[in-house]
Amino acid sequence: MRSNASMNTARVERVEAAGQTPAQVGESPVWHEADQALYWVDIPARTIARVHMETGTRTNWVLPEQVACITFDRNGTVLAGCETGLFAVTLSSAGAMTFERLAAPDFPFPGMRFNDGRCDRQGRFWAGTMVQDMAASNPAGSLYRYDASGTLSAPVVRDLIVQNGLAWSPQGTTMYLSDSHASRRVVWAFDYDTDTGEPDNRRVFADLNRFTGRPDGAAIDADGCYWTCANDAGALLRFAPDGALDRTLPLPVSKPSMCAFGGRDLDTLFITSIRPATGASELDGHLLAVRPGICGTPECGYSGLL
Repeated sequence: MRSNASMNTARVERVEAAGQTPAQVGESPVWHEADQALYWVDIPARTIARVHMETGTRTNWVLPEQVACITFDRNGTVLAGCETGLFAVTLSSAGAMTFERLAAPDFPFPGMRFNDGRCDRQGRFWAGTMVQDMAASNPAGSLYRYDASGTLSAPVVRDLIVQNGLAWSPQGTTMYLSDSHASRRVVWAFDYDTDTGEPDNRRVFADLNRFTGRPDGAAIDADGCYWTCANDAGALLRFAPDGALDRTLPLPVSKPSMCAFGGRDLDTLFITSIRPATGASELDGHLLAVRPGICGTPECGYSGLL
């Protein structure tokens, strides 16, 4: 594992091409290799955004309902976790799109939606649900698996308040999951069966009650280290595979929400953020980028066809 002091002092910059208007709740950054562009969402604005890094061109697509997480199939169709289920979204030029529901869990309470989502190394899409009223502290959320045949599983992990932090080790044999609610603040690791897509042996990987912030969205680097956005603490935390805190990278936003590696060499870490209702800084809600001194691992898209 690399030990590079510059990781702690790497320059964090706002992505100017992402525009002047901050997101309310920026989430789910995804680097799309095919068109060398970064995609992300603004949940309450019901928006998927894209920016081409070389041209600086931004495009927005507004969906019929809130969208929280996205991935792509190999034809470029978006698989999106939204308010009422999982949807296939075809994005066309100039903001045109189609929107088709594929599957939906049996939400046990009103006011729920999907939250964090990502594919495992075999291309199964995983996403969790949550009660949108976080003040209710309702552990009604669950984690689901959507496989290449288009089948949505029964809940695989239950009793989640604010599901977050999905990631897989470079070999795909360890799965990470967090609960970012203030009463939990924990990241778990699981042994992961790459053949069956079943996680097992759940254990605490990182307890942020011992560190700072709430563990939000995450990414894995080429060393197998886990980067989590420390929401409410304005930092990225890098944990080694053994769970030891390895790096802390301060950010100029109070609520970083999710990170993803991108760029031609996967050497840039893109970070979305949330804009607080009061006391927001100039950069809160904007898309950030940093070269942390380590490359990421390629993100796997959905292995089925939508």
